Amino acid sequence: MKEKSFERKAELIEAALDEFTTKKYEEASLNSIIKGAGISKGTFYYHFQDKQQLYLYLLEYCVKVKWDFISSRVSQSNESFAEKDIFEQFKLQARIGAEFAAVYPKYHLLGKMFSKEKDNEIYQAAKKVLGNDSEKLLEKMIDTAISKGDFRKDFPRDFIIKTIHHMFMSFDEIFYNEEDFVLEKMIQNLDHYVDFLKHGLENKS
Repeated sequence: MKEKSFERKAELIEAALDEFTTKKYEEASLNSIIKGAGISKGTFYYHFQDKQQLYLYLLEYCVKVKWDFISSRVSQSNESFAEKDIFEQFKLQARIGAEFAAVYPKYHLLGKMFSKEKDNEIYQAAKKVLGNDSEKLLEKMIDTAISKGDFRKDFPRDFIIKTIHHMFMSFDEIFYNEEDFVLEKMIQNLDHYVDFLKHGLENKS
């Protein structure tokens, strides 16, 4: 993949967001994106091989912007993120993620549209691209949490990593109805999801 810095990069990202947030991947028109960005086809194909490479780049770009936003908000928070157990860290990240969606609504919409691609090849291709970085970040959090004693000691590290990773990667397969994408409902679902990870369904009263 060639270097992505070029004169109308911002316009291309904006045009791609407009197209991919209003149409499913297969229906999105590369010609419309190029026209909306105000660039020539030659310029586009110098930097990207095809529509798929642009789409994957856009997803990666949005994830990076989101993680930068979350990291910045965590560092600005009056609460000490490091002192929280991993489950409260997950909840805080979810709330900041909701704030991110309010500040960057098109990125939120892109994630919503992406979740509808579950039955298409592009979804699996994107998960391969996005999964590695998110898994490394999650592993780092889990290793820190294990050292702090946040998990039961009888659970092996690999079991914890695989279980939590699967749970979070499967979130959009469980909560995919229209009402689940309302921000307040999304936060509630994420809170319940994290509480389920921490406590399960057992009534301990």
